[in-house]
Amino acid sequence: MITFATGHFNHLSALTKLTRIPRFALLLVFIVSWSTLQATSSIEDFLSKLPLKNVKVLERESFYSHIYEVMFEQPVDHRNPEKGSFCQRLYISHTGMEMPVVLVTEGYSAGYYYTSEPAALLRCNQIIAEHRYFGNSVPDSVQWEYLNTWQSASDHHRIVEQFNDFYTGKWISTGISKGGQTVMYHSFYYPGDVDVRIPYVAPLNKSIEDPRIYSFLDQVGSKACRRKIRKFQKYALKHQEELLPAFREFSERKGYTYNLAGGYATAFEYCVLEYSFAFWQWGYVSCAEIPGKSATPEQIIAHMNKVGGFDYFADKFVIEYQPFFYQSYTEMGYYGYQLEAFRPYLQHLGQRGFEFALPEDTEVTFDNSTQLALEKYITEEAQNFIFIYGEYDTWSATAVELSGNTNSRIFYKEKGSHRTRIRNMPQEQQDEIFRVLTGFLQE
Repeated sequence: MITFATGHFNHLSALTKLTRIPRFALLLVFIVSWSTLQATSSIEDFLSKLPLKNVKVLERESFYSHIYEVMFEQPVDHRNPEKGSFCQRLYISHTGMEMPVVLVTEGYSAGYYYTSEPAALLRCNQIIAEHRYFGNSVPDSVQWEYLNTWQSASDHHRIVEQFNDFYTGKWISTGISKGGQTVMYHSFYYPGDVDVRIPYVAPLNKSIEDPRIYSFLDQVGSKACRRKIRKFQKYALKHQEELLPAFREFSERKGYTYNLAGGYATAFEYCVLEYSFAFWQWGYVSCAEIPGKSATPEQIIAHMNKVGGFDYFADKFVIEYQPFFYQSYTEMGYYGYQLEAFRPYLQHLGQRGFEFALPEDTEVTFDNSTQLALEKYITEEAQNFIFIYGEYDTWSATAVELSGNTNSRIFYKEKGSHRTRIRNMPQEQQDEIFRVLTGFLQE
């Protein structure tokens, strides 16, 4: 029998504060909310029958009657369960057994509870699943060969199988960035698990350094802005001896070390090369804010950190995200840097990507067969997908493309970044997305 401990959270996600919801969506909310009155089974009784550990009861949000943080036992190898198990962190938000369930497939750790946009819209059940090998969902002995897209999709398949014994409504899977990629993998391997899929800003890369990234960076935005970015990068590399003391002081103040990347000087060059990718990916600053020659070293360093964040190359981040880099360099693909224009100014970096971030003493071989098969599935077979992208997001360079052979839809936010969400898209697009979503749920 499970012992329910009591926890507490103070996070009320901004995702619940959506802009105007169309009348037909409100009607759906009323219908599914009414179904909660018909529910007679106990969520506590159901959970007591699952392979759960460390169950915590969280303070509930407005429309949820129960919220739990649990550790759900999973096989390390779904093909050979006898090889051992690990516990996967889940957040379970319950409001009615006959209502839809939103499965949030995190691509990384899930260190806090929140309400996703689809769950907030439909006011329905939600399960957040931390990705295997991230956060608290790590086996006692890490065997890297079991960190692959099929194993993680099988984690999510097992969750759906188990919770289908209790929930009778439709299923929606959703995730952001790598979590959005995880949505695609789950449906690729287990196409019958869910009814609707909503990946946000999810790339579909085809190589370790997908060249479409470079083509995108050569065309995105205005020519004047791209020229200004390139000029700033060259200036920073030419004057790195003047900028390095400010970079080191800033990093030490933040507690960043860069031993894995090769030291402060090498990390600085990485940060300069990353600048153009991060500038368009996140959209935190405008072209007008790019510093000129009159800026002080401290101002330039603060600006660079605002654009991309130096922590991306810091040891703490790299170690925490080694599973991500392992997946990128074995199956999922990634990006690199065009060095030709900067090679005369590079003093420490050679032709290097992110190999420094990979686990030590681990054989890594990239195989793009999964990506090519996934692309074929998305293009020719996948139904009921709603893809959300930002036009200026660098990861849109490797966005999925549709052939018109399925009913799936892609929505781009004009000039949107990697922070693009339904709630910050134009109202006309929001209305259309809600219409498509409710249409898929009624099929």
